[in-house]
Amino acid sequence: MSQTPQTKPRLTTSAMIASIADEGQETRSAPFGHALVQLAKERPDIVGMTADLSKYTDLHIFAQAYPERFYQMGMAEQLLMGAAGGMAKEGFTPFVTTYAVFATRRAYDFIHQVIAEENLNVKICAALPGLTTGYGPSHQATEDIAIMRGIPGMTIIDPCDAVEIEQAVPAMAEHNGPVYMRLLRGKVPIVLDKYDYKFEIGKAKLLEDGKDVLIISSGIMTMRALEAADRLRKDNISVAVLHVPTIKPLDEKTILEQAAKSGRLVVTAENHTSVGGLSEAVAALLTRKGVHVEFDTIGLPDEFLHAGALPTLHDRYGISTLAMVNKIKHRLQ
Repeated sequence: MSQTPQTKPRLTTSAMIASIADEGQETRSAPFGHALVQLAKERPDIVGMTADLSKYTDLHIFAQAYPERFYQMGMAEQLLMGAAGGMAKEGFTPFVTTYAVFATRRAYDFIHQVIAEENLNVKICAALPGLTTGYGPSHQATEDIAIMRGIPGMTIIDPCDAVEIEQAVPAMAEHNGPVYMRLLRGKVPIVLDKYDYKFEIGKAKLLEDGKDVLIISSGIMTMRALEAADRLRKDNISVAVLHVPTIKPLDEKTILEQAAKSGRLVVTAENHTSVGGLSEAVAALLTRKGVHVEFDTIGLPDEFLHAGALPTLHDRYGISTLAMVNKIKHRLQ
């Protein structure tokens, strides 16, 4: 008797903007917007500013709570950054939102000259980082970290989940100087709650320990790394996961301590192009300090990516959990 082959369910257009959460995974809605509202209760200097994207960056939550402290600047990202710099000079702490492609590509010079050069307290929260949208290169900010890392004094945060975003918002406000955070929006997975996690700017956290592989990861790739570690454990492969939420300044001490442990394959994992992000930052650090290890990277290729459903794209470009598992197994052979 013949059997009908099993096929994957057909993905619809909605999968191009689907949540990064796995089916059945616990999530929290709009953690950035709610965290900013909580912060603003105690901080009258907090203002929210956006370039016509409040609904799509979860800043609408803040706008509803504090309409008198919300500024809609229209589709003018350069004006948005310039105005934010002016607000910071007057003693306010602006939280500025737009898509990551617009913040880093379109408004770069204004961030560099108006905000960063004067070390102003502007907190840039940029949605759709890396491959978190299927709408092609116009919306995929696959090189945003590389662009922002070159700005002197710019702190760069790549949060893993809702828990980290909620903790990062007040930490950003307390930090003196400009901050760029890759923003996860909508229904954001909850991952770090079971690790008694506390976010600190400039600090990496060892979430899992293991003797065979060390994964150094940031952003959503830490979620994938934890999933991959669990699957590899079933094949008797012991995996450590070091979460690096702050790409700049890098926690060099912790990374060096973990990478120097002998006998482990070291793998970086990032939702970013292989050029100019976490992997190159870690590789340069290990080279400068003379730490010689078996080293590999998981990240997006140095090319313009296709449009399509996110699950398909994550598999195609090697940042899905299954792709991570397969690459690590192949590397260990």
